[in-house]
Amino acid sequence: MSILVYADSANNKLHKSAFEAVSYASQMADGDQVVALVAGEAEGLESLGKYGADKVLHCKDAALADFQPTLIAAALKAAAEKEGAKTIIFPHDLSGKSVAPILAAKMDAGLVSGAVALPDTTDGFVVKKAVFSGKAFAHTKINSEYRIISVMPNSIEKKENEKSATIEEFSADLGSSRLQVKEQKMEEADLPLTEAEKVVSAGRGLKGPENWGMIEDLAKALGAATACSRPVADMDWRPHHEHVGQTGVAIRPNLYIAIGISGAIQHLAGVNQSKVIVVINNDPEAPFFKSADYGIVGDAFDVVPKLVEAAKSMNLDSNA
Repeated sequence: MSILVYADSANNKLHKSAFEAVSYASQMADGDQVVALVAGEAEGLESLGKYGADKVLHCKDAALADFQPTLIAAALKAAAEKEGAKTIIFPHDLSGKSVAPILAAKMDAGLVSGAVALPDTTDGFVVKKAVFSGKAFAHTKINSEYRIISVMPNSIEKKENEKSATIEEFSADLGSSRLQVKEQKMEEADLPLTEAEKVVSAGRGLKGPENWGMIEDLAKALGAATACSRPVADMDWRPHHEHVGQTGVAIRPNLYIAIGISGAIQHLAGVNQSKVIVVINNDPEAPFFKSADYGIVGDAFDVVPKLVEAAKSMNLDSNA
């Protein structure tokens, strides 16, 4: 028996979430072989062994050069049949949200998206996930023969081991896709929000896009990604891919710093799973303080430059 993992990649590099998904599979394997599937060109496949993969199937089919969920699902179905895998693990990112449901339909599999813990197998196969924007947890029992789980980023500690993964070329009849990619536009960011362990975010309290320099300075000093609230993105102060919240990107970094953001419920829904939340606001009644682990009441234009200098002096520019 095997556990199959979809190891996502982009720009020839494996995502951090791919290593987390492999580590998740390794920790639940209990003697089963962990097999990772990589679709398209990617480097450093052997590094997946460091987190528990026994074998890496590399599918280089030209049709996978563009992100085609139906074709990736077909490759995964063929790989699961080849390896005898009953459980398939995804990162809960674009692939987990778009490919996993297609694969579940193809394989008549039970699907739990956004898992935050290893399955409990004491009474069946029960997976824990957050619901109601992180305000509660659901424990979902999968009774089907095939099981598919997408793992929430930064929810499972990656565990390293001394395994050495074997790399194997893999091909399958993928069929054809009804979708045709006309153009791809990649958003440029030094550190993708979904991969970041530290995030510095700001809202309308900064008064204008010309004041974002100090936010970028703080992010650079901390080794963090930058983000923003929806009003900031809607006013084109910042690009839309930085918008975090219920209608933007949902993140769960180790550290989330919110500067000049009031803390509307829609914003909180996308960030309230962060491990530590720091709020900086000059309004002591700002709702965000109720959800913060640490709060600073003060003017961002006074507080942030001091934080930048402190971070630089402590040499905190590593993403750990």
